[in-house]
Amino acid sequence: MTNPALPANTPFHKLQKFLSENGPGFLVSCVVAAAAKFISEHYGAPAMLMALLLGIAFHFLAEEGRCVPGIAFTSRTVLRVGVALLGARISIELLIGLGPKLILLVVAGVILTILVGMIGARLLGRGWRFALLTGGSVAICGASAAMAIAAILPKNEHSERNLIFTVLAVTVLSTIAMIAYPIITQALDLDDLATGVFLGGTIHDVAQVVGAGFSVSNETGETATLVKLIRVTMLAPVVLVFSLVIRSYAEADPEQVKDGKKPPLVPFFVVMFLVLAAINSLGWIPGFLQNTLSELSRWALLISIAAVGMKTSLKTILDVGGQAIILILAETVFIAGFILYGITHFTG
Repeated sequence: MTNPALPANTPFHKLQKFLSENGPGFLVSCVVAAAAKFISEHYGAPAMLMALLLGIAFHFLAEEGRCVPGIAFTSRTVLRVGVALLGARISIELLIGLGPKLILLVVAGVILTILVGMIGARLLGRGWRFALLTGGSVAICGASAAMAIAAILPKNEHSERNLIFTVLAVTVLSTIAMIAYPIITQALDLDDLATGVFLGGTIHDVAQVVGAGFSVSNETGETATLVKLIRVTMLAPVVLVFSLVIRSYAEADPEQVKDGKKPPLVPFFVVMFLVLAAINSLGWIPGFLQNTLSELSRWALLISIAAVGMKTSLKTILDVGGQAIILILAETVFIAGFILYGITHFTG
């Protein structure tokens, strides 16, 4: 006499099914991310860029086979977990330490860069999704912002291609800026404080900001990192505003509502970002836990971008067009010029 099978709806059965479906793709993404991290640490290449390129090389795994569901899960859910955990690095002390003039300069730079992206996209014949994606990533924190914004944008056939292009572009531009911007500040004879504000207010990715800042001096590096984290703080409100606008647009246009579901009022990962930032501002997150959450965030973003790379073929990236390159270059030049002008004319 055989034992009756366990009901299919038990928590254990559901967990087993989830791991069976998503485990292979998630593990492959982890391996690619670990390889990218190894290359980054031993050869100095940006980890995000390496994860993307290695992921693209394994695109065939996302086309068919056991890894497909797990790669999709990793590119979507793990990405949002990584963005949410970024909140543990943010506190109100960052704002107080920077001072009102520099805060206003940085916030204005973020807002105006996104507006420039919207105007430029319209002039170049690109869609509003691409404008928000590139403008937000350039204005805030590069690849991390691109992935956070992509998570709340309505999907179309070009969504993953545009995300891959944006992450590649901001990573490459950040690496170039890490080398070129300190030379520019030296030529302009900026002091350590002004140099730090310029580097932190203009370079896209956090790692390149740190590299550029500390290559000049410790004071410049600390200032640059502080200013950059202020830009990172803008991620949650910007994503929240984008989400509310997109939801209103979806309510006004029934064709934008898929399967009868409206976009969420506030994405859960944005709520978690804000909650962690609030808890950290109150000093309730111990230093060791903050470091652990920050490291988990970095790994989650690295693993998810490897999965995004696997979902996108190289051919689709090449199809993005010259207008896209012009747009993201224009946004980069604008924020650099705006922050530099603000430093020299308004902040003293």
